[in-house]
Amino acid sequence: MNLLTILLFFVYSWGFGHSITRFFKQCENALERHIMNIGIGLASIPFFGVLINIIGIPLDWRIILVLSLILPLYDLFTGKFSFQKKLKFKKSDLFIVFALIIFLASLYIYASGAFKYPWLEDDDSWNHAPGIKYVSIEKNVFPQNEVFMYLSPYPPGYDMLFGILHQTSSSLYWTLKFFNALIVSLSILFFYFFAKKFLDSREKALFATFILASLPSFLSHFIWAHSLVILQFIVSLYCLEMLLAEDKKWMYATMLVIAGACLTQPTQPIKFAFMYAIYFVVKWISSKKFNLNLALSIIGGYFLSIIWYFNHWKGVFLQSSGGSALSQVSNAGFFSKIFTLFQKAFPPNSGSATRPYTFNDIVFAQAQNMINNPIGIGVVISILLVVGALFVAFRYKKLLDKNNNYLLIILLWSLFAFLGFNTMTFNIPFGLYSFRFWMLFAIPASLLAAEGTWWLMVNSKKFHVPKIALLTVIIIGVLFTSSYQKYAVNTATWPFGIGWTSQDELQGYYWLQQNLPIDTKVFAFTENRFVIGYDMYSCVWCNEVIDYEKVAFNDSLLNLHSWLKNNGYQYIIIGGRDVNKFGLNETNSKLQAIASSTQYFKAIYTTKAAFVFQVE
Repeated sequence: MNLLTILLFFVYSWGFGHSITRFFKQCENALERHIMNIGIGLASIPFFGVLINIIGIPLDWRIILVLSLILPLYDLFTGKFSFQKKLKFKKSDLFIVFALIIFLASLYIYASGAFKYPWLEDDDSWNHAPGIKYVSIEKNVFPQNEVFMYLSPYPPGYDMLFGILHQTSSSLYWTLKFFNALIVSLSILFFYFFAKKFLDSREKALFATFILASLPSFLSHFIWAHSLVILQFIVSLYCLEMLLAEDKKWMYATMLVIAGACLTQPTQPIKFAFMYAIYFVVKWISSKKFNLNLALSIIGGYFLSIIWYFNHWKGVFLQSSGGSALSQVSNAGFFSKIFTLFQKAFPPNSGSATRPYTFNDIVFAQAQNMINNPIGIGVVISILLVVGALFVAFRYKKLLDKNNNYLLIILLWSLFAFLGFNTMTFNIPFGLYSFRFWMLFAIPASLLAAEGTWWLMVNSKKFHVPKIALLTVIIIGVLFTSSYQKYAVNTATWPFGIGWTSQDELQGYYWLQQNLPIDTKVFAFTENRFVIGYDMYSCVWCNEVIDYEKVAFNDSLLNLHSWLKNNGYQYIIIGGRDVNKFGLNETNSKLQAIASSTQYFKAIYTTKAAFVFQVE
């Protein structure tokens, strides 16, 4: 079923993308049109999913398939679209082929790294697992019990997408690993088409894509919602460029994509808002004309996302850190209150991996790095960034010209993101989970590095250096000082997270996956999300499970056995987390009692820190 799910993934995405863009003037290049339809459709699925769920339509893969294909099939039968039309290969398509090669190389690195070890890495992936399982079974994103870390009040786009995919891919474990790697790789491919429009150069765009794929700081194969939201941001930038260059109706596609991003991750869209504002203001000043369609496309996207936030986030901010902040600034002026509130909600050290960065951290990429958001640029790319920044600075008198305003946008984006990940370095009074700015910085950095490279190539004649020789040296330098380090990090063995007490405990859960049918019902006394992450099943959102988890460990063996049988559980597992929660002596006593009750339980598999019993 894995091949079927991969096919369906592209059908859903292309179908929604075609349905959205069929009403606008599109790119004349058929290959670009179809690839970007995949991107636009994929980026919009979170919005459409929330919308149909709100009106009571279940998130069933068959419904999603039908909805995605209604308009494409209509166009096919009415002759407005035909698969029989030949795709004429042009020389310009060779650049797309190279971009596809970069995409496939990235997918190979990300996917092979993800499957190198037999566990889901770190902790976010294990926390996404139960939400995805819930969506796949219940077919909605509105759980009655707030037991999920990444569903209500967290925006549901990532878990929703994977929940739909999981309905046709039996292994949640495989679905998470493969499609997360695919999404990260696709963002690199979609970046090429944005860069081509933005830089008005296929050559620069392809080189910038190579730089983005090489930058250690641009997304690892780490499993979290940022994998999808960054893709959505890149696709939204493409839509903005199409709006300005092709058809003002592209504002509707932009709205849907931005809304999808807001419904995928809660903090990155705040950063995107600043980057959209830079883009809009520079375009406005440069053209000396307020582009209403451009403004509405951005504002409209955030407004559409209110369909989720109005119902699910009202009061959440006031009940958390924002509430205490409001009480502290109640007597302040309006702007002072807003600033203080923002500072309280997002202090400069916000983010689990945020720290001050040194010159070496930034310039010298390392083969050992962070796994959630690696840091570092690499020596050669750093040099190209300096050259690019100088090139832009030398043209300061022309930066607001129509043909040069993109340079000012790149420079301001780079400065914003650079300050963003250096809030602790420069003692900036607030930060938006600063370590997550690294992935954003990689986007303008790639564009700036391309500009720097082209400036060097234009001036290479002055130094009697052939352009091709200079470009070859640069590419080799990037490969050795950035690409290799990124490859090493993404193909290394990553840790399984602090939720586990030891590899011996994990080995017990891995045994379940390797020896029991998928979705076998297994009960753990502590944190059943790990059962789900290893392709077993436990209804962590069901009231009877939630209630019984509170008393199960201390219940009698007779009652425990009776409850497990009545609820269809076939196995139980006891491990190191139970020791942490209940204590060593209590856990040993419980373990011995279960082991000696052979009429109720049968020992199946043991490690030093995990014990599996079959319910008789």
